[in-house]
Amino acid sequence: MLMQNNSHPQFDVILLAYPGIGPAILYGYYDVFASAGSLWPQLISGTPGKPLFDVRIAARSGTAFRIFDGIPVEPHVALAQVERTDLILISEVEVDPDVSPTGMLAEEAAWLRQQYEAGATIGASCSGSLLLAEAGLLRGEEATVHWALAEFMRIHYPETLVRSERVLCVAGEDGRLVTAGGHAGWHDLALHMIARFCGLEEATRAAKSFLLSPHPNGQGPYAAMLKRNPVSDPVIMNCQFWLADNYSVANPVAEMIARSGLPSRTFSRRFGRATGYQPLDYVQSLRIEEAKQLLETSTTSIEEIGIEVGYDDPSYFRRLFKRKVGVSPRHYRTFYASK
Repeated sequence: MLMQNNSHPQFDVILLAYPGIGPAILYGYYDVFASAGSLWPQLISGTPGKPLFDVRIAARSGTAFRIFDGIPVEPHVALAQVERTDLILISEVEVDPDVSPTGMLAEEAAWLRQQYEAGATIGASCSGSLLLAEAGLLRGEEATVHWALAEFMRIHYPETLVRSERVLCVAGEDGRLVTAGGHAGWHDLALHMIARFCGLEEATRAAKSFLLSPHPNGQGPYAAMLKRNPVSDPVIMNCQFWLADNYSVANPVAEMIARSGLPSRTFSRRFGRATGYQPLDYVQSLRIEEAKQLLETSTTSIEEIGIEVGYDDPSYFRRLFKRKVGVSPRHYRTFYASK
């Protein structure tokens, strides 16, 4: 941490870079943190202020390399040259959903453990949370990740408490591990870190300068029920096919159990193993996904949409939608309806 002749010290920030990283978050972080403290006074008075962060890109070897679409990354420093830092920011990592992440970026993971033990605060956004988990720093901790990778994270890092509905999760000793879900969750993470190190006023100035928008409703409004590979259990597959056309009927779970010819507990166990959902949660998710589509593409009333997807009680439908999505049906339609 470097000292300045103003009211804030200058904090050392490392942006961790590696093959497979996307440029948007990496260079977004660089712009926001390198400009904190200097850009706002320049916009208001024409005179730049003192930078609040000393920002450097660090990578394994410290030599230049290319990432997505051939965009170059020129690290300022190699990982081994960073003795200690105040803040480390991790962008997304490249993930193949069919390949185990075990051993992913092993040198970077070991370096993160070392820096955390030395007192660094670490933030990870989007799929970058997986690297924190691979480093062993999220065992027994709450964390979020891009909603499309939530199940992947639960499978491969079962000791992590995945909260995919959230945009930000603060965890670890003294709250020094912060994860952000979604590709644009880095906005929330950047503002959180600037507020933590330099105060809310500086975070507000950064938000105004760069038009950064927090996401107070979480990831729910953006998430979709993922299409999975066909299940290998033919009984459950037949039930899925039937449900796709009959999700709005009364008590579809009981109907699927009857069609399967299995005892209720056996059916629930096999359904969960095959789909990753319990039967009722699967039905509710399917119905809510259809309701979202109708809210986006039609002018049908909210009450009629509820009935169409299987809920005769408008109040229950609204409560369930809010619980699953994070916002009310009316709010969802206002922001996501096709124009």
